[in-house]
Amino acid sequence: MIDVTNQPPPLEDYNLFDSDAVLREAAGREGASWAESSLQALGARLGSADVIALGAEANRNTPTLRAFDRSGARIDEVDFHPSWHALLGLAMEAGLHSSPWAEPKRGAHVARAAGCFMLAQIESGVYCPVSMTYGAVPTLKRAPHVAADWLPRIFSRSYDPRFRPAHEKTSALIGMAMTENQGGSDLRANVSRAEFSEADGERRYYRLNGHKWFMSAPMCDAFLMLAQTDAGPTCFLVPRWKPDGTRNAIHIRRLKDKLGNRSNASSEVELENAHAELLGDEGRGIPTIIEMGNYTRLDCVIGSSGLMRQAVAQAIHHARYRTTFQKHLVDHALMSNVLADLAIEAEAAALLALRLARAYDEDSEEALTFRRVVTPAAKFWICKRAPAFAAEAMEVLGGNGYVEDFGLARIYREVPVNSIWEGSGNIMCLDVLRAIAKAPLAAAVLADEMRDAATADRRLAQFLARMQATATSIGDEAQARVFVRDLVIALQASLLIRHAPQIVADAFCASRLDGGSGAFGMLPPGVDTRRIVERAAPVLR
Repeated sequence: MIDVTNQPPPLEDYNLFDSDAVLREAAGREGASWAESSLQALGARLGSADVIALGAEANRNTPTLRAFDRSGARIDEVDFHPSWHALLGLAMEAGLHSSPWAEPKRGAHVARAAGCFMLAQIESGVYCPVSMTYGAVPTLKRAPHVAADWLPRIFSRSYDPRFRPAHEKTSALIGMAMTENQGGSDLRANVSRAEFSEADGERRYYRLNGHKWFMSAPMCDAFLMLAQTDAGPTCFLVPRWKPDGTRNAIHIRRLKDKLGNRSNASSEVELENAHAELLGDEGRGIPTIIEMGNYTRLDCVIGSSGLMRQAVAQAIHHARYRTTFQKHLVDHALMSNVLADLAIEAEAAALLALRLARAYDEDSEEALTFRRVVTPAAKFWICKRAPAFAAEAMEVLGGNGYVEDFGLARIYREVPVNSIWEGSGNIMCLDVLRAIAKAPLAAAVLADEMRDAATADRRLAQFLARMQATATSIGDEAQARVFVRDLVIALQASLLIRHAPQIVADAFCASRLDGGSGAFGMLPPGVDTRRIVERAAPVLR
């Protein structure tokens, strides 16, 4: 019988919050110190072997569509594995779907961001309905009568997976379906039509006909959708059940066969006189639904940052146990360089994600400007870096990294979705240019954010001066990616200079502010890679 040796133990039964110094520090600094005990409890549950196994099971046992019952009647139901329901229940119990709205307080969005940062590390599929529900609340509040019906159930932390009318359930989840096959991100090209049906006081109901190319988490209780009226694209709430208790005509044509996010169902649907309720004004659907999109874009940043954290944690854990050429892998200088480079990238992403979340906790004009500019910018760069990051972390494990049992392969398949969902890279960069052009305070807000760090570190000051010298490129669409990349790197450098250990900030500035940020593992001489790796290493119980 073969004696298996020199294989690291699985990274499990550890606390995702307590073992992550970067997350702990950032959550407290950005206003969520009051949530430390609940985040510790959530981190312990998510890091347990049982919950980690649920994530793997949910991905192995993908959802299945049951379009018809045995008699041939349409039912349009999607069956999920019990592991999916268990994880979604855990997320809702923690309030990750609605707590900043249900219990508003200073740091509420930061606390939720920290929780979602950990959830994404275990299973990102359930993060999708959690994120859409979170983002839908401000849009629903635009229609007070709709909000009165739906928000009490949305605020509930008791997951109710039953497929029945929302008023018969203890809780509700909200999804969205914006894009159509002929238009994609060009929402004005949508062809689905809405025809007025009836009014009930201030409430206005319509019938929707058409299709949606992507409707994720189709067992949500209702969806925000766009459809054309004579006034233009208009936003509607479309429930899965009609007021008379019959199933709404949202016909699921098929489920997408996706690269990643496999525990979550994404569907193509057809609408056949589907019952819908107007949200906002006719013709103003895109700005109405984009408000929801801004919150889900924030979640793309948080989700990618969390996946990067898990990838580097797995890589460091492996390297600390694995022996090669008579010493541990982590003790090889070149490997230490790779791991440290991954660690500083992950720390920079986490710091910006939680700093951005704090902007959603604040209502000042400066905070609104910051999040309007930085949300699409951070989504572009952090989500763009994540696939290369995951590939490098996977390589640390060698052949094991390419095998599903070790977790890195799933992360590698998962990370591209955040770069694509809610607007791909070019859309984000163009959005940043528009935001800066429309926001008079943008330049001052960004300068104020980075002033102290630039005063303390000449490298950042010089980098910002170079950006200032080429400021005319802000209006050059072809150079938008360059500008947005530089903006995010400058913001990350500023956060690290102010809040991270000097060894981390120095390594980031030395390797990113000189035109670097290419392949990982190219930190310059003099960087204390071992101490950086030790800071990022997960700690088992």
